[in-house]
Amino acid sequence: MERMLAARLHVPSRALRLEEVPRPQPGPGEVLVKVEAAGVCLSDVHLIDGTLTPLFLRGDTVTLGHEVSGTIAETGEGVTAWTPGQRVVLYAGEVRDGVTYTRGVDYDGGWAEYALSAADALTLLPDAIPFDQGAIIPDAVSTPWGAITETGAVRPAEAVGVWGVGGLGVHAVQILRTIGACPVIAVDPSPVARERARAAGADLVLDSADPGLREAVGRATGGAGIAVAFDFAGVPAVREQALSVLAAKGRLVLAGLTDKPLTVTDGTRFSYLQQRILGHYGSDMPVALPQLLRLIEGGRLDFSESISGVLPLAEAAAAVARLERKEGNPIRLILRP
Repeated sequence: MERMLAARLHVPSRALRLEEVPRPQPGPGEVLVKVEAAGVCLSDVHLIDGTLTPLFLRGDTVTLGHEVSGTIAETGEGVTAWTPGQRVVLYAGEVRDGVTYTRGVDYDGGWAEYALSAADALTLLPDAIPFDQGAIIPDAVSTPWGAITETGAVRPAEAVGVWGVGGLGVHAVQILRTIGACPVIAVDPSPVARERARAAGADLVLDSADPGLREAVGRATGGAGIAVAFDFAGVPAVREQALSVLAAKGRLVLAGLTDKPLTVTDGTRFSYLQQRILGHYGSDMPVALPQLLRLIEGGRLDFSESISGVLPLAEAAAAVARLERKEGNPIRLILRP
């Protein structure tokens, strides 16, 4: 049996190990993908540090990696839509019996030389888009895309706010500008992140600790407040701050994950202004990925600056540590087998 390298997390001990494991074989309705690039996400860091725990994992060990691109290596029985050599992007999850399973969390992901996928859980990657940019689309790009276009339902000329300009938030700024939101206001305590937001197209960047933040938002929005606010930080204080500058009938979209309680300090004001809080997770992959790939291929979006570094698979632990420490303030690090 052929073997391959994989970076696997032992969930009970939260130990990440590089292991040699059997190369998987595609079953009926499956394809085997030779991994060319796999993104390192803050969610991977949280899986390792224990903040996140798989819900549907069978067993106690999983190959990490939910942002994956590569080429078709083999096809299983009954698969006719794919042929070896095709360039693909894998969905970040699959729906099984009505339940969403996340790749690299609930089943083996792409921090490996090869990865399995259901034949209907991947999409073609155009030749013009490099593997590293293709890899980050299933989460770092499609999650803010879904939050903006579906959950938040942002319309052109609406005032929007983005809290947390990291790997998701910086892409949210780019997407919001592309779809015509105005003004796009980015809020982050980090000077580096604020500069990143400005470079990505934000009209106004603010420090979350600025005592004049509410007044600045008021000036930028003609006193109306923000129509749609996005929390990509997953921090309770961010949510309270965003609510404090939300317009009447405004929407607060919670895309950042946290296990902390959600508090609405002034419930009467919230109800009087008919505001809404909306939870968001992931995206509708079969719709979002082809849309985003068309926009990238057509020159409407460019995520080349989002690739902050490429490391070999053997250095997966070093990549995680670099992201956790924010060494060099990376947006996305890529593992390449």
